[in-house]
Amino acid sequence: MYYNDDSVLFFDGAYMKAKDAKTDLYGQSLHYGYAVFEGIKSYKTAEGARIFKAEEHYDRLRRSAEAMMIPFSYSTEAMVEATYKLLEMNKLENAYIRPIVICSPNMALSKGRKSYLVIEAWNWDNGYLANKMRIMTSSFQRPNPKAFKVEAKVSGHYVNSILACQEAKDKGFDEALVLDENGNVAESSGANVFFEKDGTLFTPAKGNILPGITRATVLQICQELGIPTEEKFFTPEEMQGADAGFFCGTAAEIVALDSLDDIPFRLDWENSLSSKVQRAYRHLVLEEDYTYLKTQPQYV
Repeated sequence: MYYNDDSVLFFDGAYMKAKDAKTDLYGQSLHYGYAVFEGIKSYKTAEGARIFKAEEHYDRLRRSAEAMMIPFSYSTEAMVEATYKLLEMNKLENAYIRPIVICSPNMALSKGRKSYLVIEAWNWDNGYLANKMRIMTSSFQRPNPKAFKVEAKVSGHYVNSILACQEAKDKGFDEALVLDENGNVAESSGANVFFEKDGTLFTPAKGNILPGITRATVLQICQELGIPTEEKFFTPEEMQGADAGFFCGTAAEIVALDSLDDIPFRLDWENSLSSKVQRAYRHLVLEEDYTYLKTQPQYV
């Protein structure tokens, strides 16, 4: 699924066949989840492959490494250049890109001594996602921000995500809605969340969430389309039975929600403001104009 005999990846300054790449079995990242990563996407546009928000993602990768005290010297510009070359070598346009910063052997519970940058890419053409997901409130909480650097994209944090997502699937749902330690909605197992009510889109305030790049893009789109937004703390009960809801993230893009805890959202997705945002996002990543959506009528 991710690579074949011809796939190439970037490993610490060099390009090599993915099948030949190796990691140290004594590495800190393997034993303790002490690594930082990004999820990035490129799209086939009229001008060729274009990485969406490349600089923002690589800036965050550098901030994550700094937050975790991992030594890391690559510049954003160098990583963007290396990624475009990697796409070209693999003949990819619609692709998912996974840079990860891993650490050298170290069994001590101390900061990293040396790091290595790996960039992988594979074909990912999920198109215009409109799946209406049934989600449930998870019994697993988002990690406490006083215990973790929740604003950093750290590999080890995603053990929590696996537990929450699998619990939901085992109970017959598509995904989980994870709360913070105060019982407020935080995010899904791997994406930010919005809900729509009475013509306004609401999303959890910063503090207990990973403030996603796609989340910021949604807020930007709403501002340009004149859709009111509010960042605030809210409970799952406030979200249940709202007009619409969606998850958003680089890989998922914008995914419509059908129900929360078996309570359906009220509007037909196609008649919601959220659907308009979804369409605008798809235009944006393909470098297409979406300002015509400002004049489209809204049905409630």
